[in-house]
Amino acid sequence: MKKIVALLVLLAVWSTTASARSYIGLGPRAGYYKTQDAEQGDWLFGAAARLRLGSLAFEGSIDYRSEQYASGALTVRSWPVMASVLLYPLPIVYGVAGFGWHNTTMDYDEAKFGLVGNLTAPEDKTEQKVGWHFGGGIELPMGKTTTLAADIRYVFIDYDFGDLPGSEEYDTDFYAVTISLIWGLGR
Repeated sequence: MKKIVALLVLLAVWSTTASARSYIGLGPRAGYYKTQDAEQGDWLFGAAARLRLGSLAFEGSIDYRSEQYASGALTVRSWPVMASVLLYPLPIVYGVAGFGWHNTTMDYDEAKFGLVGNLTAPEDKTEQKVGWHFGGGIELPMGKTTTLAADIRYVFIDYDFGDLPGSEEYDTDFYAVTISLIWGLGR
């Protein structure tokens, strides 16, 4: 009996989701993120494009974020370009998973670096890292052509700060809570 009830619930959810809206759109995105071992969280800003096909969607986004480590001796600036797949078990609720290419600049402050370990700051460097993410959110229609999406994502990325004393123990995974305003094209 429990299996029959579970199957009926699954069919009801699927039929509701199958009739969900389809669209293509783009718009601004903003949010708050906090890296595990960064000194504090901060804001991120960017843009997102979304293609929704009923209960499945694809999203591309680019953001800018910045964080500090070791009392400001290291500032990490990142421009993640992410690709995500969204699955909608209900018309307004989605799960998200994907990967990102994180173009990252590590800027060492000479004055503050000497205080960390009485060392000379290494050269600033830019590197590319691939990370992956998962999470979930809600999507609310705001009229015929506008959608408001809010989600939380956990991002797994492993930066190597190299010459910063004690940095091998830093956990650079982070969570981000974002809000996107998507304007539909051709709905």
